[in-house]
Amino acid sequence: MIYALLDRDTLLKRGISLRYISEKIEKLNVPIAQYRDKFGSLEEKIENLKTIKRYFSGKLIINDTIELIDYVDGVHLGQEDIREFSRDLKEAVYLIRKKIDRKILGLSTHNRAEILEANSLDLDYIGLGAYRATSTKRDAEVIGKDIFKLIKLSKHPIAIIGGVKISDTFPREVKYKVIGSDLYEKDNIWRKQL
Repeated sequence: MIYALLDRDTLLKRGISLRYISEKIEKLNVPIAQYRDKFGSLEEKIENLKTIKRYFSGKLIINDTIELIDYVDGVHLGQEDIREFSRDLKEAVYLIRKKIDRKILGLSTHNRAEILEANSLDLDYIGLGAYRATSTKRDAEVIGKDIFKLIKLSKHPIAIIGGVKISDTFPREVKYKVIGSDLYEKDNIWRKQL
């Protein structure tokens, strides 16, 4: 299942509007998308989330900005971001759940230790990667084919991220293929289909 990653910085660099990409993933019947915006103000993020929701009917997740939970269906946090709530991850998830209730909660993982730690947490899925090198996150450590060993360790559904292509196939334990750049690079092909 495709999980679209709408990275605002990348979209701006490529000249792709939020309306266009939202309409595109809607027509592709993408069930879930994450909006990542590291530089916008809260007001800009709210307006951008409203734009996405206007053209996309699937589940919408916000990356890191838990303050915007009322505008979305869930939140995805990185390892550093979750620890801002508490160094004790069980306590951190407890505090997050108080804010988001039963909305979707995802956590980034990158290795065996982080996956095993995540297994004891009240999460809806884990993001695992980077599978391949990606231009979106240049500092990401690439796991490569070792990812297939790590998949087996998780008790949570998995969203593989990092250089994932629409054409990639994964074992059934992988619930989501997180597609970012591949959505944009195939833009001319998709444009013909829309």
